[in-house]
Amino acid sequence: MNNQAKKFNIKIPIDITVIFNEKKGIITFIGPVKRKSLKLKLKVFIDTTKKIISVSPSAFFSISNKEKKKIKTLRNTTVALIKHIIIETSNLVYKKLKINGVGYRAFFTESFDNKLLSLKLGYSHFIYFKIPNNLTVTCPTKTKLCIFGNSYEDVSHISALIRANKIPEPYKGKGILYEDETVILKEGKKV
Repeated sequence: MNNQAKKFNIKIPIDITVIFNEKKGIITFIGPVKRKSLKLKLKVFIDTTKKIISVSPSAFFSISNKEKKKIKTLRNTTVALIKHIIIETSNLVYKKLKINGVGYRAFFTESFDNKLLSLKLGYSHFIYFKIPNNLTVTCPTKTKLCIFGNSYEDVSHISALIRANKIPEPYKGKGILYEDETVILKEGKKV
């Protein structure tokens, strides 16, 4: 039971300030990178001496019996959202992609101020990808991409969209992979 209680406790880093409005159910995190707020559905207890946030299973408002069954899922989601916000406010979030394949490469189209990514992925045409203003994408080499931003959701969403253009195939491993991803290759057809 002790591990269960630790699961719903979140340690607050030293450089982050937490402001909680109980009436509206809004918690705000102020960090060195940015300021971010979250509207809560569950009650939260903040221990200022130990710098711990505890998420309780009780809701801010009255809920139906059908929603009471989903309270455990909602509690886990709230803990995950708070952890992501703490990461986002304390430092930049990034994902690295690598491109495997002969002739596969990525580069920026020069006339669009590095906001249009051109991908050559073995198709008969180039694939163009527009980069949102709140993110930064760099190409250190022609086969590596780095995606930076303040929002974990945006960075992971854009990296997934870029990766979806050529998902790694299981026979030769060609495609766009995350940096720490490995493809388990299947054995080809025997003659």
